[in-house]
Amino acid sequence: MTGMKLIIHRGADQIGGSCIEVSTASTRVILDAGLPLDSDPFDTEANAAACPDVPGLFALGPKIDAVLFSHAHGDHTGLIPHITPGIPLLCTKGTSKMLMAGAIFARQPEIKNREVLKPYKPTRIGDMEITPLPVDHSSFESAALLVETNSARLLYTGDLRLHGRGPEKFARLKEHVSGKRVDALVMEGTNLRGNPSKGYDTEQEVEAALRTEMRQELGRLVLVNFSPQHVDRLVSAYKATMACGREFVVDVYAAFVLRLIDGASGAPLPIADRGIRVYYPQSFERTWQRRKLQKIHDMFLKDRIHVDEILQNRQGYAMLFRPSMLDMDFRGQLPERTLLLYSQWSGYLKKPEYLKVLSALDRVGGRWAECHTSGHIHAEDMKQFVEAVNPALVIPVHTIVPKKFQEMFRNVQVLPDGSEFQIGGSDGY
Repeated sequence: MTGMKLIIHRGADQIGGSCIEVSTASTRVILDAGLPLDSDPFDTEANAAACPDVPGLFALGPKIDAVLFSHAHGDHTGLIPHITPGIPLLCTKGTSKMLMAGAIFARQPEIKNREVLKPYKPTRIGDMEITPLPVDHSSFESAALLVETNSARLLYTGDLRLHGRGPEKFARLKEHVSGKRVDALVMEGTNLRGNPSKGYDTEQEVEAALRTEMRQELGRLVLVNFSPQHVDRLVSAYKATMACGREFVVDVYAAFVLRLIDGASGAPLPIADRGIRVYYPQSFERTWQRRKLQKIHDMFLKDRIHVDEILQNRQGYAMLFRPSMLDMDFRGQLPERTLLLYSQWSGYLKKPEYLKVLSALDRVGGRWAECHTSGHIHAEDMKQFVEAVNPALVIPVHTIVPKKFQEMFRNVQVLPDGSEFQIGGSDGY
């Protein structure tokens, strides 16, 4: 009988930097290989030095059969450049596309020779079967990973939530595990730390808040700040903008993301030929020729809009914005009474580039408002999720307060980073 050995190499008591090993006597797989949240993704030397000690993963050592990624965020994928060449890298097609977009526009790592995980379809790796189960998160086509042997079953949630635009994903996950014994649920607990920012409960509430804020300021230019890879938020901003009689302006990065995934989710998405205008930031204009991005540059020319056109009709647009655009595109001066709708984790506001934007807003009599909901599962929804999966054990990960799990659930095993834990089986594994 083939049980499993679980090692959380990193992530047992921190958010981000996730790296988890599941092995049998003959097979080793890694689930995610990410950077800690406080890392500089561009400091290659420091990040190489900070790789967790996983034999065979970042240096020569015992064979690793595969690394599987739950989604495209850097705290789960950021160590891709340091993985030992030759190890198979697996992810969903959607995750691969997000990594590609991030590599082109944001200097993020890309999986160039990846194998595709198909949603709900088992993949055989040694004596394991691994099935990606789509979950709702702020990264497109995120997946929980179900790992099975002939006598043990582990479900790793990756990052997920129940309050986004994909409730059917939770329903299908419940259906998939219904009637199966899950020996261990390795579950994220990001939001058990509490949420110090003003957040909304659901993505639909974020859409309503964006709409309300835009309607209050009909004469102002509206800037909206969030990740171009957050597809749910793109939809929320688009719908709110259209409801207010404005046009939604995105940059080439966001337009490219939407073009990549249009139709992939089974539902229509806003793309350039459905009423979105595309702004070509100076950062892109200065590099597209050197980086040989002619095809992407030409892709959205028919929907292109220039900053002068936006400034001449401020009340007509809501514009996706990032701090670098303040100096490069607005020449350090925002229009009078600009409204910034901030739709990310509040912790980013402490960064120097955001402090500079807030100061620029203050100088022109502008204001900002927070319209956000977490990409991670609410604490109260965790109980619903655990009840649905009904695992023999719950093992915390991706949390700074793992012991809070013990206050919520009876069957909790708190593991420190690097410790080995046996799941099922009778063969020493």
